[in-house]
Amino acid sequence: MSFYVTTPIYYVNAQPHLGHAYTTIAVDVLARHMRQRGEDVFFLTGTDEHGEPVADAARAQGLQPKDLADRNAERFKALMPRLNASNDFFIRTSDEEHKVRVQAVLQRVHDNGHTYKGLYEGWYCPRCADFKVENEILEGNRCPIHEIPLERHKEENWFFRLSTFQEPLERLYADRPDFVMPAHHFNEARSFIGSGLQDVSLTRARLQWGVSVPWDPGHVFYVWFDALLNYYTALGYARPGEDLTERFWPANYHIIGKDILKFHTVFWPALLMAAELPVPHHVFVHGFLLGADGRKMSKSLGNVLDPFEVMAEYGTDALRFYLMRDVAFGGDGAVGMDSVRSRYDTELANEYGNLASRTIAMVLRYRDGMIPRTDTDAVLAREFDGLATRVSALLDRAEATQALELIWQRVRRLNRYVEERAPWQLAKDPGAAGALDQTLASLAEGLRVISVLLHPYMPSSTQRLLDALGVPQVAFNGADFAGQGGGGSVVALEPLFPKRV
Repeated sequence: MSFYVTTPIYYVNAQPHLGHAYTTIAVDVLARHMRQRGEDVFFLTGTDEHGEPVADAARAQGLQPKDLADRNAERFKALMPRLNASNDFFIRTSDEEHKVRVQAVLQRVHDNGHTYKGLYEGWYCPRCADFKVENEILEGNRCPIHEIPLERHKEENWFFRLSTFQEPLERLYADRPDFVMPAHHFNEARSFIGSGLQDVSLTRARLQWGVSVPWDPGHVFYVWFDALLNYYTALGYARPGEDLTERFWPANYHIIGKDILKFHTVFWPALLMAAELPVPHHVFVHGFLLGADGRKMSKSLGNVLDPFEVMAEYGTDALRFYLMRDVAFGGDGAVGMDSVRSRYDTELANEYGNLASRTIAMVLRYRDGMIPRTDTDAVLAREFDGLATRVSALLDRAEATQALELIWQRVRRLNRYVEERAPWQLAKDPGAAGALDQTLASLAEGLRVISVLLHPYMPSSTQRLLDALGVPQVAFNGADFAGQGGGGSVVALEPLFPKRV
């Protein structure tokens, strides 16, 4: 089966930050897990390069918009391997292939009668590149997201007949209660639709930095319609000479932040309906990462957690683990360097890393590096029964934090098993050789299983451990606890997560 998953595309008006890393890592976890299951996976990310925020940022730096886009797009591209992201394509909305496909889709929307020309006047946020309706505006005519004063704009635009899709969207939400996830964001989107949809601007006449409108070249498309279509257009040219649209469309998951919920859960499905294209299966909305002070991260507040600093000090896998572990994916949560350090020390170094080191060291010491080929502990095995199935069911719902917790419970169980069985005591008793064999075989097998399950979260560290255990395979069909030790040989392993001084 095919599995298509996307990040939002990231604005190039600034450099990459923790929020970009967070969403990218979450999508990578899903993509890697699905590849483990043998699915045909396509993982898309990229940059959103048109619109007023980019043009304004370029002007403030004395640059042309294309120059700023080129510079910052390269920074986002460089972020992907730094995060160990396994994306299949990186789209830029300044790609000529994207522009041509945007024009083709929106021409179809126009030809289907879903556009008209009119005069628009309203409150506009230049940082959101969005006109705000009255029930969205904060006191003092301020943006609800950026809390900056809104600007009053009046201009002639082409409009998209969003109001036409009031009933189709209501039916979509009635028929598919998991179209938007988690449930509280589903209710938020449905409430927005229920409050009554107004037609929205499809084009802008006062801008030049955008995709030109084929039926009215004096206009460019409003950046959000250009940007949303990236999920569809990329499939047409991601692989030279091959169109992947039929193979992967519609997307299984768009993973987005809650600040862009309206565009992805209302505008996007309506636009696809207008173009007679299938809507995605799911839109999963995650929350904000907050500073340790509980406020949204901001450089001016000094509460920003720098992902590059975390990776420099603790490694990429530690950042990946931390972001999926510390804040329940789908909700808001505070993050900070102190909590990174705590998770690293208590969980990565002391629990998982120490378990790996002890297990391999004991197999080397007591059995000359050979995992005993003997029956594993049936009682311990029962505690792993159904684990892989439950993990995959959670990740099918993009519940990455909950799946990680389920796996980590077994990490802790294996550590307790070491203490219960005390292999160092069994090794002193020649009559307990069989019990020692079973203990070591069970520990090695449990460690193998949890490492396979943890692989999407920490691909480098888990692969090192599996290689040291002599079982490098990460396929998901090998994630069940075997009834017998593998009988293979292990090799010494440097600490996966060295203690920090």
